[in-house]
Amino acid sequence: MTIFFLLIGLELEREVYAGELSNLKNALLPIFAAIGGMLVPAGLYLFLNYGTDTQSGAGIPMATDIAFALGILSLLGNRVPVSLKVFLTALAVIDDLGAILIIAIFYSKGLVITNLMIALGIFVFLLVLNRLKVRNLIPYLVSGVVMWYFMLNSGVHATITGVLLAFAIPFGNGDEKSTSYILQHFLHKPVAFVILPLFALANTAIVLNSDWHYALSHHYTLGIALGLIVGKPLGIMLLSYIAVKLKISRLPRDLNWKSVLGVSFLGGIGFTMSIFITLLAFSDGEHIDNAKIMILVSSLIAAVIGLLYLKSILKPQKV
Repeated sequence: MTIFFLLIGLELEREVYAGELSNLKNALLPIFAAIGGMLVPAGLYLFLNYGTDTQSGAGIPMATDIAFALGILSLLGNRVPVSLKVFLTALAVIDDLGAILIIAIFYSKGLVITNLMIALGIFVFLLVLNRLKVRNLIPYLVSGVVMWYFMLNSGVHATITGVLLAFAIPFGNGDEKSTSYILQHFLHKPVAFVILPLFALANTAIVLNSDWHYALSHHYTLGIALGLIVGKPLGIMLLSYIAVKLKISRLPRDLNWKSVLGVSFLGGIGFTMSIFITLLAFSDGEHIDNAKIMILVSSLIAAVIGLLYLKSILKPQKV
C-alpha cells in the first residue's frame, strides 16, 4: 500500500505544481470540499459510537476511493465536463492525503523517536538531492526503501513514506521526461492491476452466513453507512458552498451545484481506503467483517445514487 500512496503522492504533486491545485483560488474549492467530506462523516459516526469500544472506527467513512469514483464517473462518457473530472480528482487526492494524515496521527502505535528521526533525516537527504537537481531515480527509490523500514519501525504508519518520497522526487517542468512523470506513468499499471487487486483479494474476503444482514444493524456499521451515504455529500456540499459564498473560492464556469452534488455522492465510495482504515481501527474479527460488509453495501449505494443522478442532469457535450 506504500507504493499505492507513492502514486497518490505523485498525482498530488502534479496537481500542486501544474494542475488544479496550482491556482490558490481553484485549489481552495476541492480542499474545502475534502475537509467537509472528512469531518462530517466522522462526526456522524462518532454521534452513534462516541464512548464505545468502536469509536476508533471514525476514520472509516472519511476516505474516498479514487479509482472507483473516477471509474463510475467515466461511465458517463462525454456527458462529464473536464472541470468536473478535475474537481473529483483533486477532491479524492486531497481526501486520501487527509486519510494518510489521520492514519499517521491516530492509528500509529508506540512511537520510537530514534527511528522516526532517521526516517525524517532520510527525507531531508532526498530533498537535498532534489535541490541539487539529481534526476536519477535509483538513489530516491533505494533511500525510499530504507526510509520505509525506519518509518515502519518508528510506530508511525509506514504508508506515509510513499507521500513523503513522492514530494522528494524532482518534478521539474512536469513534462514526459521529468523524473516524477516517468515514475508516475510506470506505477499506474502495477498499482491498478497488481497492488490494489491483491489488497482487495487479501482483505475483503468475507464469510457471509445466513444471518449476515444483522451485521448492518450495529451502531458502528450504521455509523459507516450514515457517514458514506449521507455524511460525504452533506460535508462536501456544505463546505464547498460556504467557501464560494464567502468568496474564498469560486465555482468553475462550466459547473453548477447540481453537478457538484452528483460528484459528492461518488465521494461516498470508500472501498479501498475505508477497508484499509478498518484493519487499523479494529482488532476483533467480527467487527472487521461487519464493517467490510457495510463498506461494500454503502459504497455500492453511493455509486448507484451518484451515477443515476449525474446521468439525469448531465447532457452529452457537443463535439
